[in-house]
Amino acid sequence: MPVRQPIVCVLGHVDTGKTLLLDKIRKTSVQAREAGGITQHIGASFFPVDTLKQLIGPLLSMVKGEIEIPGLLVIDTPGHEAFTNLRKRGGSVADIAILVIDVLRGFEAQTYESMDILKVRKTPFLVAANKIDRIPGWNSYPDTPFLKSYNMQGRYVKEDLDNRIYDIIGAFSRLGFRADRFDHMKDFTKTVAIVPTSAKTGEGVTELLMVLVGLTQQYLTKRLQTTEGPAKGTVLEVKEEPGLGLTINTVIYDGVLQKDDLIVAGGKEKPIVTRIRAILVPKALDEIRDPRHRFSSVDSVSAAAGVKIVAPDLEGALAGAPLYAIPHGEETEKYAKLVSKEIDRIRITTDVDGVVLKADTLGSLEAIAENLRQNDVPIRLADVGDVSKRDVVEAGVVKEHEPFYGVVLAFNVKVLPDAEEEAEIKRVRIFRERIIYRLMDDYLSWLRTQRESELEQEFEKLVMPGKMRIMEGYVFRRAKPAIFGVKILAGKVKPKYKLVRAEDGKELGDVQQIQEKGKTLPEAQQGMQVAVSMDKPMVGRHVFEKDLLYVKVPERHAKALLTTFIDKMTVGEQEALNEYVSLMRKKMPFWAA
Repeated sequence: MPVRQPIVCVLGHVDTGKTLLLDKIRKTSVQAREAGGITQHIGASFFPVDTLKQLIGPLLSMVKGEIEIPGLLVIDTPGHEAFTNLRKRGGSVADIAILVIDVLRGFEAQTYESMDILKVRKTPFLVAANKIDRIPGWNSYPDTPFLKSYNMQGRYVKEDLDNRIYDIIGAFSRLGFRADRFDHMKDFTKTVAIVPTSAKTGEGVTELLMVLVGLTQQYLTKRLQTTEGPAKGTVLEVKEEPGLGLTINTVIYDGVLQKDDLIVAGGKEKPIVTRIRAILVPKALDEIRDPRHRFSSVDSVSAAAGVKIVAPDLEGALAGAPLYAIPHGEETEKYAKLVSKEIDRIRITTDVDGVVLKADTLGSLEAIAENLRQNDVPIRLADVGDVSKRDVVEAGVVKEHEPFYGVVLAFNVKVLPDAEEEAEIKRVRIFRERIIYRLMDDYLSWLRTQRESELEQEFEKLVMPGKMRIMEGYVFRRAKPAIFGVKILAGKVKPKYKLVRAEDGKELGDVQQIQEKGKTLPEAQQGMQVAVSMDKPMVGRHVFEKDLLYVKVPERHAKALLTTFIDKMTVGEQEALNEYVSLMRKKMPFWAA
């Protein structure tokens, strides 16, 4: 059985240097031309065996090794947590993964997430502990093997790096994995290999490749055997090419794809069935997403390969969808059903009140939807394509009774002019971004702010608890209105607040005015001594000097304060409220319960 090149997946937290690491080997600079410097779509690069020999040949001769695989096909998956699903898709196709960790920052949010994916998919992996050139005092020796460079460093620099590697080993240990620096290891099946690298200077890159090639050759030969049957693949990107029309960039992970094959791929409305006109492959060491040179045309490709398929009727093809070549004599319908089933799983189950989500690919749609779900945000409608007037109308319907969810999230898509107009009229907010995690951050922080300001407004309307004592010798007028001095013991009192006596719970009516040294105040707080005027009570009949009074807090307000707003109250306010609740429960045992 022929052995195919392994498909290698690159995972890791945002900004750990994943694309830069590949660039160092690839010598092209995709990184510089990408939105936010973060890889947005799965790309693929083929490193042929000759390139590998050139890079790691000298090292392999040291270990008496020979390169047996035909090369490496690297899928460069993005590293942000919003890409969980996209990465799973990349992960499921991958034979082995490189997990990139920033040696200075160690494990981060998406490092743990990548580990979950690798565990679920049972994908073997090795670690690139990247950015060693940033270690204080590190002297860089460009494109040198790590061990050679390490031996030329000062003692304290070596110690610093060793400690950082130990921290990473410790993090793996807590997750139940054994890990070690690659040159300290004997058994690569049970221990995760950590290779210190610098994507910037190229230090350690040769060893990373050597360990990668060694691992695939030693443990994956069975998995790398390919079938001679029809091809199976995943659509990575749908792309308009000058002179060719609509094309699909695809990774073929099994079988053989031939010119003139009948294929079925996921489409927006229904599965697309079409016949291949041409199979284009990028020149070796070129990036499928951004080729500098033109492609070369081939009659057939065997897995694993990153190819561009030229065929008629590709309108509506979806990035992230499965692709199958239909074997001769087999029913097209059977494969169309397979594809439909998978796409329906990604097309989002909808909530009545939820956000409207539009994205450019199935992969990004699935990833954003997953992220929204994790943040308990419901989705009313989710699809691939530009934002239309209908999308805004849908969001407008939601906005009427759920203002926080009556929005449109648009990832990497256009907003059509009539949709813009409708959004103006209906005052529907459209969040648009070209980077997934920024779209999520923008919406979620807006959501938080809106919720907080709504709570703030609600809180402002509540009657706050207060406790005060009538001061002896400070009755200025006995009735119509009664004016007397009080000391605020806890909480606060405002005009129009009703007061009750602590002794019998009797209501005394509203506070009309609060004064201090002849000046009218909007409120009096704990510790203040003020004069209050009240119309209803008569001092000496309804209320007496030294009486303890509470602010009358309505039951609904008391409930809200005890649950939603407990953290917003001062200790004094909480104390006054608890005492008032106890007073009320003497008459009604379940008051504010």
